[in-house]
Amino acid sequence: QVQLVESGGGLVQAGGSLRLSCTASGSTFSGYAMGWFRQAPGQEREFVGGISRNGGTTYYTDSVKGRFIISRDNAKNMVYLQLNRVKPEDTAVYYCAANEDGSFYHPRAYNHWGQGTQVTVSS
Repeated sequence: QVQLVESGGGLVQAGGSLRLSCTASGSTFSGYAMGWFRQAPGQEREFVGGISRNGGTTYYTDSVKGRFIISRDNAKNMVYLQLNRVKPEDTAVYYCAANEDGSFYHPRAYNHWGQGTQVTVSS
């Protein structure tokens, strides 16, 4: 079973950039589709996007499309979320997730979770 640990969160000004990292261990990383979710206070967890097992295809929710980029390095067991042109409404706890099913675009397919990292965007 894969274990996931996020890092890289923090405080960033609106319009700025931040890169989140997720380190995977405990299983064959390339066998998992990977995704990112976020949850703001008082709101439900939202699917940000996902990336296929080989990194060749990505999916993004409309609110982040064109601003966020998901990538992965299977040799390093890492997946990344690059946040660009951030907005105050991007403030949330960001979670890395994995699934063996390979359905990187389907939020309900994800069944392994990290503990989350806080991103706060100041206006």
